[in-house]
Amino acid sequence: MTEPLERLSAGKYVLVTTFRKDGRAVGTPVWAARDGDALAVWTAADSGKVKRLRNRADVRLAPCDVRGRPTGGEVSGRAEILDAEGSRRHRQLIARKYGLTGRLVLLGSRLRRGSGGTVGIRITPT
Repeated sequence: MTEPLERLSAGKYVLVTTFRKDGRAVGTPVWAARDGDALAVWTAADSGKVKRLRNRADVRLAPCDVRGRPTGGEVSGRAEILDAEGSRRHRQLIARKYGLTGRLVLLGSRLRRGSGGTVGIRITPT
C-alpha cells in the first residue's frame, strides 16, 4: 500500500476519477499531499467531484500532468469528505507541500469563498 501512495504523493498533480450516478467516469487533476496512509485533497465544497463523492465514494487515482493526462498506472481508492477540522488540516498539508504557491492559492480561496467554501477529501487507496 505504501508504494502507490509514495508514487501518487510525489508528483505535483493526481488525476482523481469520480463517477456520476449513471456510472460515467469524470477525471479531475488535483493537488494532493500525503496524509499518513491516505492522500489529502482540497477542493471547493460545491464542486462536481464533491457532489459525485456524496453519491459514490469509490475513485480511481493516477499521477498526471496539469491537464489531467495520466503519467503512470491507476490505483483504486475510497474517498471521505472531511468535516471542518479535517479540512483545516488538509489545507495545512497542501500549503506545506506546495509552498508559497499553495499558500497564495489557499489565501485567495479563503478570501473569495470563506473557510467553509472548501473541503478536504481523504482518499485511501484500496
